[in-house]
This record gives sequence, structure tokens and C-alpha cells, in this order.
Amino acid sequence: MNHKYRKTVIAANWKMNKTPTETRTFGAEFRRILPRGRWCEIVLCMPAICIPAGVKAMRDTRVNIGAENMYHETFGAFTGEISAPMLVDAGVKYVILGHSERRAMGETDADINKKLIAALEAGLTPILCVGESLEQRKSGVTFEHITMQLKLDFQNIQPEQLRRIVVAYEPIWAIGTGLTATPEEAEEVCQHIRTVIRKLSSAKTARATSILYGGSMNGDNAAQLLAQPDIDGGLIGGASLDPEKFVKIINAANQDAE
Repeated sequence: MNHKYRKTVIAANWKMNKTPTETRTFGAEFRRILPRGRWCEIVLCMPAICIPAGVKAMRDTRVNIGAENMYHETFGAFTGEISAPMLVDAGVKYVILGHSERRAMGETDADINKKLIAALEAGLTPILCVGESLEQRKSGVTFEHITMQLKLDFQNIQPEQLRRIVVAYEPIWAIGTGLTATPEEAEEVCQHIRTVIRKLSSAKTARATSILYGGSMNGDNAAQLLAQPDIDGGLIGGASLDPEKFVKIINAANQDAE
């Protein structure tokens, strides 16, 4: 982490878990044990149906509510989709885009690019996910693959807009598997992501971009991962479903800010 140039973000990704009732229960417990320090940016990204309950539960705290996906059009005949303006009106501040699970459902980089532009125009902070499969890592094409993702996802996005995007490196082989990249492996890729952003934009933008690690970060490995200079936080899956486990990661992010 580099506190001087960029913020640390600890973001939960609940995926398809929790009902609105369970969200309220989580919120009550989370508020009770939430660290008092105000340095770390905290985001709870949750299913769309839980967002109103999440916003209400976290009212008057520093916790931001995020969505797990959105559509690129602002309105129209798109049954089942949710637009950026809808999310903003509901009180959402962040939105996850390009998660590997969405990509596996058929979402392309062209789709993600349109969503990024729509999110930025609506005032949302996108958390853009990039990462490689186990096969790609074994083949030695991790850097090439992630470079391609970033180039395609950032098409037609202005430099001043790029600074508002949070990037999450999620090695697909480490999501929900219990496997985790070593701190050195994760740092190597996050450093590469920063280098690509510098080439696509500027050194100033790259220096200011928060890059998260999103591959099975938990309370036991968070401190080591967050000690790396180019890892500025985490996109947390399973560990974020439990308030105590999630707070343990937040404490790891805050430990050297006290």
C-alpha cells in the first residue's frame, strides 16, 4: 500500500448470497464491531435486491454500498437489467464490473467497456476486475492477457476518468478455491497493471490508481498481501459474508495507519 498517493479500498463481494433480511442482520452486527478509524475505504457490494436494506443499515457510517453489476443503457426495454442511474438513485457509490464470473457467462471486454463508460458518466466508482485462468498462468501469458483486457476495457475512456477506476486483480484460479497467489506473485501482477495504466494514460494516473487483490484474501493472509507496495486493498468474497472475518481484513488494512 502507498498511503501518500492513493486510498486503500477493502470491498466485499457477496455474490449471490444474503437476503434483505440477512443484510439487515449483517449490518447490525457489522456496525457494532466496525473499527473506529476512518482511514480505510470500506465497500459492501451486494445483490441488487439487498441494496435498499444495505443503504439503510449502513446509514450514518463511512461504509459505502456497491452493486455487483449493471447494464450500460440508462433506460429502455431491457427486461431484468439495472442501469447506473437506478443504482445512484438507490444510494450506490461503487459497482463491480468485469468479474470473472460475469465474463464466464459470456460478458465480453466490449460489454465491460460500455458499462465502464456508463458507470463513470453516472458518477459511480467502477471496480474493474481483470485476471488470468490457471491454464493461462501455466502457459506464461498472464501479463499479455491482462494487458489485453485493460486495453480493451479502457477504450475511449479519458485520462481524467481513468483516475476514478479501481482495478481488482483476481487470478481466476484463486477465486473460491482456497488457493491464494503468494504476496510476491500478486505484487508482480499488480505492479504490471500499474505499468500498463501508466503507458495507457500517465504516471500521475498510474500512481493514483488503487489496485486491489481479489483471490481468496482473508484475515490470515491480508497483512502480508497488503504490505506489498502495489496492492492497495482487497476485493473479498467468502470472508466478507461474516462480519468478524471481514473486520479482521479491515483491521489489517488499517494497522499501519494508526
